[in-house]
Amino acid sequence: MTTVSPPPSSAERLRFGVRGMTCASCVRRVERALTSVEGVAAASVNLATEQATVDAPAGVDVEALRVAVDRAGYDLRMPDAGEDEDAARHTLEAERARESVDLARRAAVSLVIAAGLMTWMVIHTYGVTWFGWHWIHDVSLDLTNGLQFIAALPVVTWAAWPILRAAWKVGRHGSSDMNTLIAVGTLTAFIYSTVVTFAPDIVAAGGIGLSVYYDTATAIVGFVLLGRWLEARAKGQTSEAIRALLALRPQTARVLEGGQEFEIPARAVQPGDIVLVRPSEQLPVDGEVVEGSSAVDESMLTGESLPVAKTPGDPVFGATMNTTGLLRVRATAVGADSALARIVRLVEEAQTSKAPVQALADRVAAVFVPVVFVIAAATLLGWWALGPEPSLTLGILNAVTVLIIACPCALGLATPTAVMVGLGRAARAGVLVRNAQALEDARRIDTVVFDKTGTITEGRPVVTAIELVPEAPVDEAALLRLVASAERGSEHPYAGAVVAEAERRGLTLDWPLTFRAVPGLGIEAGVSLDGVTRTVLVGNADLLRASGVDGTTRGGMRLDFLVEQAARGGATAIRVAVDGRPAGVITVADRLRVGAVDAIARLRATGVEVVMLTGDGVATARAIAAEAGIDRVEDDVRPEGKAEVVRALQAEGRVVAMVGDGINDAPALAAADVGIAIGGGTDVAMETASVTLMRADLGAVSRAIEVSRATMRVMRQNLVWAFGYNVVLIPVAAGAGYMLFEWLLSGAAVPAVLRPVFGARGFLNPIVAAAAMAFSSVSVMTNSLRLRRVRID
Repeated sequence: MTTVSPPPSSAERLRFGVRGMTCASCVRRVERALTSVEGVAAASVNLATEQATVDAPAGVDVEALRVAVDRAGYDLRMPDAGEDEDAARHTLEAERARESVDLARRAAVSLVIAAGLMTWMVIHTYGVTWFGWHWIHDVSLDLTNGLQFIAALPVVTWAAWPILRAAWKVGRHGSSDMNTLIAVGTLTAFIYSTVVTFAPDIVAAGGIGLSVYYDTATAIVGFVLLGRWLEARAKGQTSEAIRALLALRPQTARVLEGGQEFEIPARAVQPGDIVLVRPSEQLPVDGEVVEGSSAVDESMLTGESLPVAKTPGDPVFGATMNTTGLLRVRATAVGADSALARIVRLVEEAQTSKAPVQALADRVAAVFVPVVFVIAAATLLGWWALGPEPSLTLGILNAVTVLIIACPCALGLATPTAVMVGLGRAARAGVLVRNAQALEDARRIDTVVFDKTGTITEGRPVVTAIELVPEAPVDEAALLRLVASAERGSEHPYAGAVVAEAERRGLTLDWPLTFRAVPGLGIEAGVSLDGVTRTVLVGNADLLRASGVDGTTRGGMRLDFLVEQAARGGATAIRVAVDGRPAGVITVADRLRVGAVDAIARLRATGVEVVMLTGDGVATARAIAAEAGIDRVEDDVRPEGKAEVVRALQAEGRVVAMVGDGINDAPALAAADVGIAIGGGTDVAMETASVTLMRADLGAVSRAIEVSRATMRVMRQNLVWAFGYNVVLIPVAAGAGYMLFEWLLSGAAVPAVLRPVFGARGFLNPIVAAAAMAFSSVSVMTNSLRLRRVRID
């Protein structure tokens, strides 16, 4: 299987539509054609989405790709110059709709004619016995055969034309696929019947029966086309999640210019435009609130049921609903750059990826059609040489039945349809999965590692206490002012809490004169206080010790006591030394996220072990873990050590998911089997992770695992059906029924209830084979669509 991982930095990822594919063999052939073009690093083709993803150097010859695919017998569809994603998507959907209508028309004509021919065959066979219609025997056989030929001709030449044309396109290059099987089977039945109709003496001279099988040929075409029409409808339903997301977008926007309000198409809004959004209206673009306040319902993007308060300076996103107030919004991202467009693009890219479990189906598909032809040829020769009379007729019919019943379609659709629907269901639950690999890996997760700050907790700590040691060199206000000034440029959440507390108290802050960050320990800064430069140490005991601060003094021992006391309460006490002397501690606490306790309990209930990762000391870490319901804690972990913890868990044989939100979580997210980034986290974390939670809801972690497990369960069911169908029914089509009744059961009669399927002698009816083949792929699609209704909340 040709898989697609993220493209090299020197390559770009291209996506094309591919038309004309019907089975897994087609997928393999298109992939080989694409990778044969010079410069193409990798290619992946998805049968369910009819999309090809190609990794190639910038400026690759796109025309060479199209020619290579054309030579393989398929059509590579490239967007027109200047056509955006929406237009290309609309064009593709319109084309699929036209094809669906055409399939329905051809299938209806074929089935009506087939029904008429079968009705005549029944009347001709049983008319005298059932109804006493003796006139039937007076009808010339030449006349009835000729009329059947005339009736079947439009089916074989017009209705079956898409099948015949596709078979010819791959056949002229020495290849074969699903269309080849159907075309050979149908034409064999039709040509044999035509020879019997117009040259019966030749057939009779060879000792062959003079039966015609026009009804079989037309029914095969009708059922195949009906199956493809139903399959096309089901494929459309698998993309329901994408269409639902796209349907959220408003079509117009009110833009303010020169004090006047203009209504324009939403796609015409430019970054920097001021957009007016009234209550109960959807936001047309991503932007920043510049005036007004309101609550915005973001559930369509994040799944968050409660509206989010918005005031000037807050970001807002297109397609969300303004509920109560009037907002003026400065547009920051429109069209393909909007959050909704990025989500749609991510889901579409994920849906075109392949799950590793597809590898087995791909290997089988590579040899499936040639093997079926070998089996059909062996069936023909075997029955001709060893079968009862009319042996050649039976051999031909059984060979046709083998060709018709074989179904590589189900093999090709088994996993991509489940992936499409599963990823769409996950997106509706607020979970964006990067690719099918991540979806499959999530099923095996048995350990989830949560970073504490900003993940289990809200990441918005507040100062709860400031305490001085005996003989402190500064008072409380000065201590807070010094530490806040030193931390002023830091992005650490604790630093933000200290600065916010100083600003709340109205203290004047200065920028540090000198600054040195010691990774994992804290900071050292020079800060001016009343015209005197003071040296400030802010961090843990190791920092103070390394800087020569005596921890054996009364002040040093008091620091230790205060830190331990705060830790027992689940808070963090930051040690402060001024001019080389212990000064005091600033205690900072961070609340657990809403729903964290329930989310962790749910994970544990499903057999997943939960581990908390934190840089806090053991006492603080254990207090917070106990509050959250977590038994295993990794404390005193420096940022660079997070990935090592993940690798250590993997060394124990665990399948690890890492959940984080910060830049320093990125290495651990990359090291984990499945990296999960919390919505609202940094872009670096989200780019590194294979799963992104669209809102800061830890419950979505268990939902992601549940979607994965449900999807993999459906995949396995589909593959079992696809393989089992072919393994069981191809031998039946080859004549296993006759062997069962005639040889193993010593000539036992076929039960009356089975005769419509197996006839009087145990040979599978080719018409039944066509119906079975047509509905085999539809059954796989239908099973995958069940994922839309799976309960994960």
